[in-house]
Amino acid sequence: MTTEEKHLYRHVIAALVTNEPGVLAQVASMFAARGFNIDSLVVGRTENPELSRMTIVVNGDDSTLEQVRKQLAKLVAVVRIVDYLDAAFVERDLMLVQVSTAGESSPIEHRTELIELANIFRAQIVDVSNDQLMIKMSGTEEKIEAFIDMIKPYGIIEMARTGVIAMSRGNATTARKAKAKVAVSPQANPPAIDPGDLPPG
Repeated sequence: MTTEEKHLYRHVIAALVTNEPGVLAQVASMFAARGFNIDSLVVGRTENPELSRMTIVVNGDDSTLEQVRKQLAKLVAVVRIVDYLDAAFVERDLMLVQVSTAGESSPIEHRTELIELANIFRAQIVDVSNDQLMIKMSGTEEKIEAFIDMIKPYGIIEMARTGVIAMSRGNATTARKAKAKVAVSPQANPPAIDPGDLPPG
């Protein structure tokens, strides 16, 4: 490491891959073998039935990102790599969470509070039982983490998250669509903020 401070960034990368058995295993094995710090890895279908879209969130410096790109490009199944560097893009994570509504006096003592909290964060109640609620929420990782912090005191029973998916905004130029970097370093400029992603307060 040089005397110049090394900045770590949160990079979001998308890769179009062919729909073949074992592609996800190949990518996961490549990341594990090289020790990359992968925060999220999501695979889903696209508008083309022959291709899947893989969205990867990796934490590291610029050299780490370059290694990730090079290693991905070596895989035969990878058709195209999109690194959202310095581009306006939208990202979403989806969460389902079961939260206890029980209190000292009643199994539904905190139900109203949790429903109000879900409304503030624009989440949805998707299931109700005698002593718990299931809440669905989508948004940025920061928004979801803020919501989790708010509901922890009530008691999280079970939680599942999809991981991050991302896409360039409609007004992004062709050159900007090829790149996107969101700095984790406090010295870096923050990305454009979607008001709908903001937590309350």
